[in-house]
Amino acid sequence: MDFAYSAYTEDKRLVKGKVSATSEDAATELLSYGGYKVVSLKATLPLLNKEKLLSRFSRIKPAEIVMFSRQLALLLESGTDIVTALDLLQNQITNQTLQKIIGEVASDIRGGSSLSKALGKHPRAFSSMYSQAMAAGEQGGNMEVVLKQMADYVERGVTTEKRIKGALTYPVVVVIVAIVVIIIMVTKVFPTFINLYSQLGANLPRLMKILMGLTNWTNHYGLYLLLGVLIAVIAIYLYIRTPAGRYRRDTLMLRVPIFGRIIQLGELSRCCRTMSLLIRVGLPLPEVLAATIRGIGNKAIVESMARVQQKLIRGEGLSKPMTTEKLIMPLMTQMVGVGEETGNLENTLTTVAQSLEAEANDKTNTALGLIQPVITIILGLVVGFIVLTMFSALYSVYGQIKG
Repeated sequence: MDFAYSAYTEDKRLVKGKVSATSEDAATELLSYGGYKVVSLKATLPLLNKEKLLSRFSRIKPAEIVMFSRQLALLLESGTDIVTALDLLQNQITNQTLQKIIGEVASDIRGGSSLSKALGKHPRAFSSMYSQAMAAGEQGGNMEVVLKQMADYVERGVTTEKRIKGALTYPVVVVIVAIVVIIIMVTKVFPTFINLYSQLGANLPRLMKILMGLTNWTNHYGLYLLLGVLIAVIAIYLYIRTPAGRYRRDTLMLRVPIFGRIIQLGELSRCCRTMSLLIRVGLPLPEVLAATIRGIGNKAIVESMARVQQKLIRGEGLSKPMTTEKLIMPLMTQMVGVGEETGNLENTLTTVAQSLEAEANDKTNTALGLIQPVITIILGLVVGFIVLTMFSALYSVYGQIKG
């Protein structure tokens, strides 16, 4: 960061200039070493800040956090102190945004901050759950173990996301190509045939008349239709950005056939994994639930878990409040009860997470397997309708000309 300063030199001359430093205190100290007595110091903000633009548009991938966590754990296990380990890792990181963040974390630790607090200043790279787990690791003296557990946790989510994205790539490409082809046919190909049939004065079949009517309507009012759709999309987007809108959307998503169940299974399995991890690293149960709630993506499930947390704080335990929540599956409630009774809650939650993940994977594979044939059938019907219409019109025109 650049600072504009006014200062007196040792011979009492007033000078002005700029100096680069990480903070205002660092800039003052740097100028003092140079023999300047600072009068005023102000941070300068350039019109185009390259670093801010880079940090805004440079995404930190979860895989990079996984690699960082594993390497940091390895260095700590080898006896390297935390600051030296961070300095070594900073030089190896290729992502400039993450590299800058690690540098700031190391600087904060040199200034007396703990690792968890330093990481907590950078939520874009390290979630609140990650920071809390590090805090528990610092208290328990087992940071390298916690780092490995967090790496496994993040990596599991990355693997699932990659698998779903890979399975959806082909259907999405097919749909986009089909839409482009249909648009070209409606706007370019059909008008040519329509003009030809109009010039011939042919009596066309009903299907062709319907298609011609749709084509004419699209050509005349397509822009208004596109504008209306755009306005509707923007309105819906703005609505779901509100708390009420997001809650409504997430509630509806849970009711969607097949996919609603997959979303519910995914969220609850992630809840179980998170709670198991945080209990294992030593966080108290109320804090475990608070961190778990912050990591839930579906607002309807967030509200259910928040009600469970409130009852837990009132002393009702964990499994009992869960029984009143419809969005929390009976398997999870029953197994949590068993874990509370046996005093082995973290392992029980891991077992529940594995069971829910297995069911979610089966349903996801089934759903992804159905997408391709469904898309093929729909595109086949559309193309079949168009081809049937075109050929029926051609045969009709040929029959009338021959007759």
